[in-house]
Amino acid sequence: MKSHYRVVVIGGGIGGCSTLYHLTKEGWTDVCLVERNELTSGTTWHSAAQVTNFGAVQTMVGLKSHSIKLYKELSEDLEHPINYHHATGGIRLASTQDHLDGYKHFISLAKGMGVDFELIDAEECAKRHPLIETHELMGGLWDPLDGDIDPAQLTQALARAARKAGAEIFRNCPVENIYQKPNGEWVVQTVNGDITCEKVVNAGGYRVNEIGDMLGIQYPVISMEHMYFLTEAIPEIAEFGKRVPLLRDPLDDFYSRQEKDGLLVGIYEQRCKTWGMDGIDPNFVNALCPDDLDRCLDNMERVFQRMPCLERTGIRSIINDPITYSADGNPLVGKTPGFDNLYSIIGLRAGLGEGGGHGKILAEIIVHGESEWDTWALDPARFTRHANTEFTARKAVEDYQNEFRFHMPHEARPAGRLAKTTPIYSTLKEQGAEFGVVNGWERAMFYKPTPDFEFKHSFRFTETDKVVAAEVKAVTEKVGIMEVNGFSRFEIKGPKAAEWLDSIMCSNVPKTVGRIGLCYFLTDKGNVLGEATITKLSEDTFWYGSAAAAEDKDMDWLRTQLPDEGVELTSLTNTHTILSITGPKARDLLASLSPRTDWSHAAFPWLTAKPVFIEHGAAMALRVSFSGELGWELHIPNEQLLLVHTVLTEAGKKFGLTPFGGMALESMRLEKGYRHWKADLLTEFDPFESSLDRFIKMDKPDFPGKAALVAKQGQPFRKKFVTMIVECETATSHPGDSIYADGKVIGTVSSAAYGYRVGKNIIMGFIDPAYAEEGQALEIDIIGQPYPGVVTVDCLFDPKNERVRS
Repeated sequence: MKSHYRVVVIGGGIGGCSTLYHLTKEGWTDVCLVERNELTSGTTWHSAAQVTNFGAVQTMVGLKSHSIKLYKELSEDLEHPINYHHATGGIRLASTQDHLDGYKHFISLAKGMGVDFELIDAEECAKRHPLIETHELMGGLWDPLDGDIDPAQLTQALARAARKAGAEIFRNCPVENIYQKPNGEWVVQTVNGDITCEKVVNAGGYRVNEIGDMLGIQYPVISMEHMYFLTEAIPEIAEFGKRVPLLRDPLDDFYSRQEKDGLLVGIYEQRCKTWGMDGIDPNFVNALCPDDLDRCLDNMERVFQRMPCLERTGIRSIINDPITYSADGNPLVGKTPGFDNLYSIIGLRAGLGEGGGHGKILAEIIVHGESEWDTWALDPARFTRHANTEFTARKAVEDYQNEFRFHMPHEARPAGRLAKTTPIYSTLKEQGAEFGVVNGWERAMFYKPTPDFEFKHSFRFTETDKVVAAEVKAVTEKVGIMEVNGFSRFEIKGPKAAEWLDSIMCSNVPKTVGRIGLCYFLTDKGNVLGEATITKLSEDTFWYGSAAAAEDKDMDWLRTQLPDEGVELTSLTNTHTILSITGPKARDLLASLSPRTDWSHAAFPWLTAKPVFIEHGAAMALRVSFSGELGWELHIPNEQLLLVHTVLTEAGKKFGLTPFGGMALESMRLEKGYRHWKADLLTEFDPFESSLDRFIKMDKPDFPGKAALVAKQGQPFRKKFVTMIVECETATSHPGDSIYADGKVIGTVSSAAYGYRVGKNIIMGFIDPAYAEEGQALEIDIIGQPYPGVVTVDCLFDPKNERVRS
């Protein structure tokens, strides 16, 4: 073992070995992996090892497709073959119309990544899987490449290939401590000696937080006990003549696959339990938890009804062992916020099936700073301080209990709620607010017209859309009020603040005190990293505002860009909340409560800011409007939020003030062509491909990503961001849906909503540049049906901004 490596990977399961392998594929060979015991001795060895293409977002589909391709290549090594049942096929059963609608959406989403699924009826399900009964069955989603693989053989194959490329692996080498030197290098102290390295990867499996303790980090990852059992031989399987497909059932909470001449059957029981939260025995190696089939009894009767052969079959063995879950079920793969050279590949709930892709993504991030795909769904920065251990445990239990039940549109599940609230949460609830969750914050989606109104989650239009339409109408005709909590707000001040901000943004930063500007910043490869509203409060003080979900992501990037002196960066995210007052009567309402402020257009023009009082409540008022109506954002210290909201609500009765929520705002911002971070602003595309040309100032001396943009000049666009309208009266589109022209997939939907002011079903998305001209006819796949669409102008409502400037 050398004393210095470029990268040290801690953990020898699928995540660690895949990362090591892919680092060598990227050309980095001065890398090593340390494992406390033997490779695959943690969560990997007992994996059910299913390898599917199914994923809720396109990035997940991409990494799974990469895994399947990689595993097939590795399995064909004649000297070291892997027991990989490739392309056995698998069915996800559908027992409700919502299941079918969701599968139709996923079929469309996957096509954008070159992956084909098939929707089959109940009769075809039984034909392809002869062991199932079809009661309550409406059909299923067929994955032709579904299969399973030997977990130990796979991991050893990745390790073998990494060693062959020059990487080193040290088994039986527990890590005892990790610390950082003043120059930023890490020292990994092991029982076999110290290793100094430039970068560390936490791939610790269910021991993730033991490594975290050494680093001073509590990761939002915990373990759940999970049971599956292996049956004795089943005669029907031998008679079938080929391997039976894999099966996943969201109604009965189980999965199965063939194991020799019997079945492996896994249960996601509702009476599930966490594991290891009070510590893990150091000797828990290649070990199992005690059998506890009683926990599964509630499921077993339904499982037997679906697969009657199990009632006639004995159980050969039971596996009960921990698997890791993050606070939202997706892994944490990427750079750890707050550190420049610390990475993780943890919370791999379905590690074997996805592990090849996870390792690819992480290696690309380590070596190049970003992956070919936008990896926000996996980014560790998506969790902020609310995601503590107890929160994570509650969300993990909930996710386990809903393993095969995908999230419906606008669905906000109940576990871990009220993690972040403002002083007016109860007031909004009394007004009828139906809350969703944004970065842990409870945020109103809409306001129920009656206390017993039922919010039905669906891929289709429902009664809720009428409620949203009414909120939009109220904002358009009179005035609306919306709480925008959790908005990422940083104060940037110091003698070098203006110069520094201008140097890191590819847009012009406001130069006049009181002015507001929309600015963008890029990755080193010139792709869109983020968007910020920057307000100049004084010659040396700025407010930086961005999406609530971007809190840690943006703060981390800004921190890495800071000069040695002359700039201070302070977060105000949790100290202030925004009340958006918008609509044609917004000025009259605000003037009635703040008579010493001149709210006229001449004195308080668009894109300006000034401190104000709303009665005796202090606020910073920004004349901006995401709705496209006349309006202001009031940035209010949380201790006075209730005061300001109360007086606005009372005074607003005279002006027809109506509370509105995020769903109405989504409709209005699409009508204006405004973008949403991590929907329409992705690291996969540069600002010109993202149609942000007017914000990019190539004449600036320099900014991060400029060299990459200059180098790309003259090259064809990969995709082009456009706005479209579609003729469909039954539903909106959904992010991930495929866009077609000339009989082929040409793009993907990024955002969609019905525009109630313009009476159009609106879509935003990235498409092939050849089809991006206004007036181009397209087809958009919505719940499995093609609907005619057309490329249109970016701003469908008030394109001259006369209302917002009034």
